[in-house]
Amino acid sequence: MIPAPPPKVVTRHRDGRIHAYLTGPGAFGTLEPAAVFQPRAGEQVVESAVRPDLERVVYTTLNGVVCLTQAGDLVWASDFEPHSHVLHGHRPGCALSPDGRTVWVYRPDAMAGRGGGDQWVVYDADSGTVLARRALDTVGHGAGHHVHPVDGSVYLDIGEGQDGSVILRGTAGADGEVEFVTYPWSDRCLIDLAPDGHQFMTVDHGQADVAFHRHPSGDVLFTLPVEAFGYDGEETFVEWSGGYLTPDMAVVTLGSETEDGEEWFRFHLVDVRTGAISGDMATEAAHAYDMAPLGDGSWLTDGADAHPVRWARAPHLAG
Repeated sequence: MIPAPPPKVVTRHRDGRIHAYLTGPGAFGTLEPAAVFQPRAGEQVVESAVRPDLERVVYTTLNGVVCLTQAGDLVWASDFEPHSHVLHGHRPGCALSPDGRTVWVYRPDAMAGRGGGDQWVVYDADSGTVLARRALDTVGHGAGHHVHPVDGSVYLDIGEGQDGSVILRGTAGADGEVEFVTYPWSDRCLIDLAPDGHQFMTVDHGQADVAFHRHPSGDVLFTLPVEAFGYDGEETFVEWSGGYLTPDMAVVTLGSETEDGEEWFRFHLVDVRTGAISGDMATEAAHAYDMAPLGDGSWLTDGADAHPVRWARAPHLAG
């Protein structure tokens, strides 16, 4: 019998605090926070990550990264130097490794006006010591971290606005050294990693198609253009959303506008083993980016009270 995966922790920022939610077996409907963290006075949280044991939170601000205990005690903090007075256009991001031992932080230093390019920095989660630092040639506004569910490597998708998107991967070796790899594309946006770790999903920056790639090589397994879903490629586009509903099934989001200018979107299921399109998927999502698949047959949407709501197509799919 395959053991159930550990509960995922998702965070939401509300009323100046960080709310952490567990998505373990049986947790469906509107989720209640399993822990609430209070950032340091005067700090505006940009992005956050909470350990599965809920004992610590790591969060970024425009000018640093902070680690606190659930009681609010400071574990460590690291400032981004020099201090930036630019308030918009740059969003530092963070992620925790699966074992909770390292913190991965993306610094959009170019847009922050710090001089030079961006940085990707790996910290020791207990001490805040910098373990590795990668200088980047990007000028990103923000980036998304995607932690591999099996080998613990971390993918980074940096958005450079009209200039495209850059995808990197960082891997910590047995000797503690971190190896960084940049994929040879500037026109693909990373959407999600498969829950079994075998592949990942990207969408063309111009939104013309969706592709599925082998991990870790990036080799393309298959590509589906807009036309494959039965739409006109001149009028309809692939949204930068969706992801893996299960290891074998992905959700691809298509969108466009009616003649009256009203936006619409639909979620389509794709069998990633064969590349076959398996029909539409009905959800309670309010917009194209409101549906976040969790990889176990369930997904999240945002509730009216800002708490996430967890759904499933069938009870057995989610554990």
